[in-house]
Amino acid sequence: MSGQRSHALSSTDIDALFAPFVRAEALLIAVSGGPDSTALLLMAAEWAKRRGKTRIEAATVNHGLRPESADEAKAVARLCARLAVGHRTLHWKGVKPTTRLQERAREARYRLLVDHAKAIGADAVVTAHHADDQAETVLFRLLRGSGVAGLRGMEVMTARDGVTIARPLMRLKKRDLIAFANARGAPFIDDPSNADPRFARTRLRALLTRLGEEGLDADALDRLARRARETEEALAHLTAEVELRLGADGTVDARALFTAPIAIAQRILARRIAEAGGRDASRIGLEKIETLAGDLRDALKERRAYGANVGGALVRLTVKGRLTFAPEPPRRSGGR
Repeated sequence: MSGQRSHALSSTDIDALFAPFVRAEALLIAVSGGPDSTALLLMAAEWAKRRGKTRIEAATVNHGLRPESADEAKAVARLCARLAVGHRTLHWKGVKPTTRLQERAREARYRLLVDHAKAIGADAVVTAHHADDQAETVLFRLLRGSGVAGLRGMEVMTARDGVTIARPLMRLKKRDLIAFANARGAPFIDDPSNADPRFARTRLRALLTRLGEEGLDADALDRLARRARETEEALAHLTAEVELRLGADGTVDARALFTAPIAIAQRILARRIAEAGGRDASRIGLEKIETLAGDLRDALKERRAYGANVGGALVRLTVKGRLTFAPEPPRRSGGR
C-alpha cells in the first residue's frame, strides 16, 4: 500500500489497515491535529461507521508547551463532533523539564493516553506513526550505535501498562496521509516545533533528505528495519535454545555461557540482570552489557573472581566459573 496515493484508498484498503481491530469493542485514537493523526481519525471513523460494532473515541494531549495548543485541541474536538466521535483533551500538568523535553513529553503523552484508554475501556491506543516516522526512528538509533534490537524500529503493535499501542499506518508515507486529509476536506495544523532545529527529530529530517539523495531514503531504512527484525527473531530463537541448556536456576556456568556466540551471551546476561534488578532489559545500555561480557570473559580465562553492579543487579563470578545474579542492595543515605 506504500507508494499509492492515499486519497485513492478504497474502503477495502482501509478495512485492511484496521483488520487487527475487528474484535475490539473500543479504540482510542490519538489525535494531535496534524495531518497524520487527522487522516488516521478520518479512516477510523469511516471504518467504525461501516462496521457499526467498534466504538471510536479520540484524545488530544495538550502538553502546555505552546499557547496555541489549547486552540488546536478545540479544533480537533470540532472535527470529532462533526464525525460523531467522542473527544477528550488530556493535560500534561506540572513543571516542564528543561532537558530532553521531547523525550519526556512523549513519555507523558503515552502515560496520559494509556490511563485514558483504561478509563474508557478501550482495547488499544491507536497512533498515526507512518513510514517516514519509522525511517527517522531507525536513523536516530543507527546514529546512536543501537544494536540489532533497536534497528528494528517501531513495532506495529506494542504494549504499555497492559494496553496495546497500535500503529496501523506504518506502510503509508506522510505525503499520502496529507493527500487523504485534503481529499476529505478536513482541516489540520502544522506544529511549528516540527521545524525547530533545537529538536533532534527536526535535524534528522533534514539529514534524511540529504541521505536520500545518496540512496539511503525511507524505503532503504525500512528494509534495514525489516532485516533487523528478522535477525532479531533468529537471535531470540537461538538465545532460548542456549538458555534451556544453561537451566533456569539462579546460577550459571560461565564457561557454558561463553561457548555461545558473544551476541547470544550478551542477551542472556541482559535478561538475567533485568530479572534480578527488576528492570526492562531494553533499558540497560548495550555498551554496559558489552563491557560486562568482556570483563567476565577475561576473568574466566584468568581464573579469577569478578563482581559488578549493572542495571540494578549484583553480578558475581567465582574462581570456579559460577555466575550469579542478585538484586543490588539498597544504597545508604546520609553519611557514614
